[in-house]
Amino acid sequence: MTRLPEVLAATAIAAAIAGAVVFAQPRSPSAHGAASAPAPASGEALPSGGEGAAFAISGVRVFDGERVLPEANVVVRDGRIEAVGAGVAIPAGLEVVDGAGRTLLPGFIDAHTHSWGDAQRDALRFGVTAELDMFGDWNRIPALRAQRQSLAATPQADLWTAGATVTTEGGHGTQFGLPVPTLAADGDGRAFVAARMAEGSDYIKLIVEDFSTHSAERRLPTITPAQVADAIAAAQEGGRLALVHVASQADALHAVDSGADGLVHVFHDVAASPGFVAAAKRAGSFVTPTLSVIAGFAQDGSGAALADDARLSPWLEAAQGAGLAASFPGAPRPQALDNALRSVAALHAAGVDILAGTDAGNPGTAHGISMHGELALLVRAGLTPAEALAAATAVPARRFGLADRGRIAPGLRADLLLVEGDPTADISATRAIAGIWKNGHAVPRPRVGQAAATAAAPAIADDALVADFEDGGTGVRFGHGWQVTTDAMAGGRSVATQEAIAGGAAGSRGALRVSGEIRPGFAFPWAGTMFHPGAQPMQPVDASSRSELVFQARGDGRTYQAMLFSGPSMQGMPAMQPFTAGPEWREVRIPLAAFAGADPATLRAVAITAGLPDGGFELFIDQVELR
Repeated sequence: MTRLPEVLAATAIAAAIAGAVVFAQPRSPSAHGAASAPAPASGEALPSGGEGAAFAISGVRVFDGERVLPEANVVVRDGRIEAVGAGVAIPAGLEVVDGAGRTLLPGFIDAHTHSWGDAQRDALRFGVTAELDMFGDWNRIPALRAQRQSLAATPQADLWTAGATVTTEGGHGTQFGLPVPTLAADGDGRAFVAARMAEGSDYIKLIVEDFSTHSAERRLPTITPAQVADAIAAAQEGGRLALVHVASQADALHAVDSGADGLVHVFHDVAASPGFVAAAKRAGSFVTPTLSVIAGFAQDGSGAALADDARLSPWLEAAQGAGLAASFPGAPRPQALDNALRSVAALHAAGVDILAGTDAGNPGTAHGISMHGELALLVRAGLTPAEALAAATAVPARRFGLADRGRIAPGLRADLLLVEGDPTADISATRAIAGIWKNGHAVPRPRVGQAAATAAAPAIADDALVADFEDGGTGVRFGHGWQVTTDAMAGGRSVATQEAIAGGAAGSRGALRVSGEIRPGFAFPWAGTMFHPGAQPMQPVDASSRSELVFQARGDGRTYQAMLFSGPSMQGMPAMQPFTAGPEWREVRIPLAAFAGADPATLRAVAITAGLPDGGFELFIDQVELR
């Protein structure tokens, strides 16, 4: 069975092969004038807003982050809210947006993301005006602070970040191929946190994760209970929130008993016990459940359903659609989602603050659009629509000290979302977006659609046969050939070699031998070989005419992984299927449809790799075909 460690290993492979850096800077913002602002559903042009400009929204239902005003006028000037209320007069000469039949909301705050590349742009396009990144590049912090202090027009959501996390050597968070600071097993948690604060981390995130809730076989090192307590105390003494990543109730209980300000996931090994609920309430800890990513464990299809919603799909970039369609391989885990929903219900009923966060960047999620799914999941867990909206606006603003946003009130930043209908009655109404303003500027929102954003890939070569190794070499009939791939490109120590050998399947003249060693020292190791069907590495080709991957294999009895890389981005999550290679040659046939989330129309690479457990491996493959 494929498990989460292999999924994360595949993520590291994708990032390393693409030359991607998880902490990559977003593209530079492009200037947008007022003339480029989109027309809302009713057809009138939205005012540009912003510093030196003013506009009003009339007769609109307002959810101000805490309460509903059935009908109000809202005046915005110089990027801030000047007045809001039923009796507010609209000054003469102001541009006015008709709010009849609509609801005005504060811009959403996604309280758990992993934001790189175009994440901030994608978020804003769907009404998320701020993201709280839970693992990011601390070198970006000065620029991020300058952006979120400005009232200038921007096509990006504002971003806060934890910077580097508090994790141990080889622990969760070290698998992405970048040098990150780690806390030694006997290290000083207080000193480690002091270094993160010196780097400018907006809050401190601790990772307490040994993967026991994900795998019966693999355990990762994690920080000790004493280090948890020391790090929490040091963060709070330094004026930072102490946030903890946990996956089990036992670790969550220790975190809140140690004074954690918040948990950035709800655990899913069991439903919350009355004892845990009481402890969280007593400690004043909040919980950001990230139900969207737990739904990915359940493989409930809720991410893909967002991409099919006609109120959202015209603005969905191709890479976002690929993220929503991706899923965690292996058997569905519906109990994980059921446990999480029951925990949220119990915590909310007890008065524990619940924050809306999506964990965007993981399979089944995408920045911005997933917030609309997260809100629906919170309502499913027992929050009213208004309470779910508060979890995405006023509550995270209050808990993270974002004093100028999260509510609609005089003097606050004009980060606004206008939607058709009443999301306080029907939470799905947030998806019918009529307008977005960031810093009082209307956000241009041209329809893109997944098809428009993806250039057609050239058709794959006519040959079904990729390689038969009959000529004594490692060549291929088309594409870029076979190349060794290991975790060394991402900072690991595993090794591999490949060579053509005499004697293949069914008495053929040759085969490919791939051998090496999976070595400890990297959280999710891999080693093996990879074939690129395009003229250049990772260049996409249209393989939609093919239906299955077929090859002959024999080996040492290990379970290996066949991986398909596809989609609009080289950094996309590969889809995987396991197979076992025993001492006798056997045919491995894997339908392309079995690679969940893969898009054969944008096939980039096929990899065959060994993973855990550590140790040597030897695999032979022959007669590789894409039929």
